[in-house]
Amino acid sequence: MKNILIVEDYQIIRLATKILVQDLYKAAVIHEATSFNTALSELSMQPQDLVILDVQIPEGQGFEMIGSLRAVQKNVSILVFSAVEERIYGIHYLRAGANGFVSKNTGTDELRAAIISVVDTGRYVSPRIKVELLNQLDKHNYRADNPLLDLSAREITIMDMLIEGFWIKEIASKLDLTESSVSTYKARLFEKLQVGTLIEMFQKVTFYKDMD
Repeated sequence: MKNILIVEDYQIIRLATKILVQDLYKAAVIHEATSFNTALSELSMQPQDLVILDVQIPEGQGFEMIGSLRAVQKNVSILVFSAVEERIYGIHYLRAGANGFVSKNTGTDELRAAIISVVDTGRYVSPRIKVELLNQLDKHNYRADNPLLDLSAREITIMDMLIEGFWIKEIASKLDLTESSVSTYKARLFEKLQVGTLIEMFQKVTFYKDMD
């Protein structure tokens, strides 16, 4: 009997995911969490075979969420199921330790395949992420047409927090960094994205996140 934790704050998506999982694993015990702290609590009370994780939930910690879950249950399988841009965030979540990444923009067939693959083999890589990985390996043909793809996981986290309106002091506190370190990251982001203000960064990030 499998224990599967669905971490999702939207009731309709949580219900649809639960129905899909129940169809795949009739005897599974499905647990639910609508915030990240609740997910950590559920995991501490009952070891899980799989966590299906939406990273855009209350109390979420971005890429740090994977490590936080593993600190509670070392070998838990984690499938990120999120609306964040797959091309930009997918590889970083895999590098952070997630077993798979599925975009909410995909169909139920891919989500079904991803769940089965992570449960059976411990890994799922979508066709789109495979292409990005191959492009990055093939440096001669890699198209650096999107500067967001060159950012590190930490840079993306700080970029998103700056765009959301967090002050440098707040970011430093949340990420356990010094304010000078956050300022350095901000300057590096401005240089890599070739912008001079937060408004310009917001406009550029919005543009590239909308790219296919």
